[in-house]
Amino acid sequence: MIDIRLIRENPDLVKQRLATRDSSLVSAVDEILDCDKKRRAAETIFQGLQADRKRVSKEIGMKRAKGEDTAGIEAQTRELGEQIARLDDEAKQLEAAQRTLLLNVPNLPHDAAPIGSSAEENPEVRVWGTKPAFDFTPKSHIELGEKLGLFDFERAVKITGSGFTVYTGAGARLERTLISFLLDLHTQEHGYTEVSPPLLVKGQSLLGTAQLPKFEEQQYRCKDDDLYLVPTAEVPVTNLHADEILKLEQLPIKYAAYTPCFRREAGSAGLGTRGLIRTHQFDKVELVKITTPENSFAELEALTADAEKVLQILGLHYRVIELCTGDIGFGSAKTYDIEVWAPGQNAYLEVSSCSNFGDYQARRMNLRFKGADGKNQFAHTLNGSGTALPRLLVALLETYQQADGTIHLPEALRGPFGTSKIG
Repeated sequence: MIDIRLIRENPDLVKQRLATRDSSLVSAVDEILDCDKKRRAAETIFQGLQADRKRVSKEIGMKRAKGEDTAGIEAQTRELGEQIARLDDEAKQLEAAQRTLLLNVPNLPHDAAPIGSSAEENPEVRVWGTKPAFDFTPKSHIELGEKLGLFDFERAVKITGSGFTVYTGAGARLERTLISFLLDLHTQEHGYTEVSPPLLVKGQSLLGTAQLPKFEEQQYRCKDDDLYLVPTAEVPVTNLHADEILKLEQLPIKYAAYTPCFRREAGSAGLGTRGLIRTHQFDKVELVKITTPENSFAELEALTADAEKVLQILGLHYRVIELCTGDIGFGSAKTYDIEVWAPGQNAYLEVSSCSNFGDYQARRMNLRFKGADGKNQFAHTLNGSGTALPRLLVALLETYQQADGTIHLPEALRGPFGTSKIG
């Protein structure tokens, strides 16, 4: 969340930056400041009354030592105690209200982020490769997959419902091959440490990475245990160091993790349709970094390059766009989206979103490091998909399809997969 001191000391800057996201957010700053003023006033009075009670208590002791009557002054002490209790309760309520307000305000976009109100205003940063050319009309992954027996949507609906997939035969093997390929690339060549986290997390973990309270309706919750299925490995992996003070020499920390991801996507269009592009459960390899404020934006460029390397090795055409202020994620300060070309869709598909959250998440989870000056500072956190599997698989199938409906796999996957083609 945003530092309350920044809001208190420079409210106009905060309002200006939030307005680039959505002008309606400006009023939240005034609400926070009003709540903060009342909270601080209540705490000041509370502390003054405590001092008065301490002084009166000393007077009672002195009077008793002299054998004087203390009934009147004891009544005063009881009255002070009641006032202190009321003010303590009021201060705690105001503190909770202020925290709730802060948790519902998104991060400030980086001052260099492109200004815009929607995805249509996201600038293209770079393009890699060219769109594949076909001497036939390319099929969609649905047509290809059903002919080759790679997945079964109907049986997924039967056992669970819409928005889920059963991978079968070569499809299941290709998914497993891609997971191993991604983990090996990022750990062996890019220097990330592999972790395999739990798939269930506490609400506090989701709050730490800003999925709660804003996106409560998108989460799958196990109410009996008050646990949530992970919407992304970002949640458990970033929270590995919650409430810790790291050493400067530990940074940057770089983690790579494979997990299934679970998202209700409440209200989203397209989940009733067949295919792999938007589903409630999907596999993903996530990249997480924890670093210093001075290095975080350089680390974002490196993180994005690591995710891009996946598509380069697989020979898939893609583009990188930077999200404008009106489209950037709730907790992010700066984000690049990597979009891979899917010929059967005749469209680009987002396959990775690489973000720098600044200290926004670290403040929520109390993740700090001890700087060179010996003072504790909030770390900066970053993450990005390295990459999401369903859309990567869609691009692979549709890019490498042949006129006869078979799939010729790129060189990097042939050995691990066990053959050069499917079909």
